[in-house]
Amino acid sequence: MIAVLTALAPIFILIFMGFALRQRRLLADEFWLPCEHLNYFYLFPALMFSQVAKANLAQFPVRPIAIAVLGAVAAGALVLYVWRFWRKQPGAVFSSVIQGSLRPNTYVGVAAAAAMYGTVGLTVTSISIAVAIPLLNIASIVVLMHYGSGGRPTLRQLGRALVRNPVILAVLLGAVFNLSGLVLPEVIGNMLTILGSASLPLGLLAVGAGLDMRAARAAHGPVLQSSFIKLLLVPVLTLWFGIALGVKGPALTIIVLFNSLPCTPSAYIMAKLLGGDHRLAAGIITVQTALAAITMPLILMLSRH
Repeated sequence: MIAVLTALAPIFILIFMGFALRQRRLLADEFWLPCEHLNYFYLFPALMFSQVAKANLAQFPVRPIAIAVLGAVAAGALVLYVWRFWRKQPGAVFSSVIQGSLRPNTYVGVAAAAAMYGTVGLTVTSISIAVAIPLLNIASIVVLMHYGSGGRPTLRQLGRALVRNPVILAVLLGAVFNLSGLVLPEVIGNMLTILGSASLPLGLLAVGAGLDMRAARAAHGPVLQSSFIKLLLVPVLTLWFGIALGVKGPALTIIVLFNSLPCTPSAYIMAKLLGGDHRLAAGIITVQTALAAITMPLILMLSRH
């Protein structure tokens, strides 16, 4: 328990430090948007590419990892649809609930996995990102456009959304580079490592700066519904699927960690652009990020037994 708390505590301290910096105006508000753009388009993709490009992917059970991660998420989505059949929700509300229940904050995940397991943690998290994030992004767009006010998506819109996602591209390019048998030149590898090392602290501070306490205070049932699925049900199902499929050791803990992450801040942006309930999305992100400081250690202790 102490080891888990020691690994996770600095991550949530950085998140709440970012919140304090924004609230106290210790950094100008104009700082945060360029900071997020720098991290999203350059620093974090550099970290993902470098880790996947040099990882020994053969030592990890990629197929069982993919089935466990996606199977738990699909089960969580099914529960939400059954829940909606039982208790009707407006389309915009449901679209934000399902986003909040299924989309992980990869900054928190990568930082936590690296703190707990180093390179192994980064590699398994990268595999999880590669198998889950493209599908979750497509699913989120489809759900938002179907239930929100944005209209049905076209294949071109879906393809454009994936092509423009730098993290997905970085992971996929890293995998192609890895499988090709090429080796990163030392200078390039060192440069990417330096860029990647700046990504996690900046990303965590930016997550904290984006928390919206007013939206959290206005949140009620849908936020708790989304938080129960995302922070408790999906990680427990991931553990169950992983054990059934023979995933064990650090790999099992890391995929449970990945599916126990709070909702990504990009869910707010997507909800706002595609006709979802963006204020609800802001509340979900804020409440889940705060609750994850409690639920993640508990879930991880369960997975390590």
